[in-house]
Amino acid sequence: MAESPKPAAPATVGVLEQRRIEAGVIKPLVQAFEAELGREKTRAVLERVIKQLARERGRQLAGEAPSRTLMGFAAMKEPWTRGNALELEVLEAGDERYSYNVTRCRYAEMYRELGLAELGFYLSCNRDATLIEGFNPDLQLTRTQTIMQGAPFCDFRYTRRKG
Repeated sequence: MAESPKPAAPATVGVLEQRRIEAGVIKPLVQAFEAELGREKTRAVLERVIKQLARERGRQLAGEAPSRTLMGFAAMKEPWTRGNALELEVLEAGDERYSYNVTRCRYAEMYRELGLAELGFYLSCNRDATLIEGFNPDLQLTRTQTIMQGAPFCDFRYTRRKG
């Protein structure tokens, strides 16, 4: 009788390094699709696929988190911040509201270095709102600005929906 496969070991690569690896594949694909389909259609497909991946990842996180609350979600952020990928200023931390500013974003820096500054928002920032929806549909993210789009900081404001 064959031995059943062992569960995968936890990822040792942080999300920043994962995004760097993905970018090496995505950049030539996006360029090729833009040449064939045009920029607008390519970006629409890219946005749809990335959001779906984020929603699925949120569902996975929900199964791994200590709870499906905002603090349970906050407890799972280490892979995104690993290696000082993000410098955060936490403003409020509770199960009704979890707010912080990102004051340095190495994701934005990495995408610029790779010549993908324009796509960085699609590939990373665009995931955040759908990630939390996948984690728990009663939670939501409001963000008005990102470093990726030229702002001095990113304003993450998570809340629990009322009702």
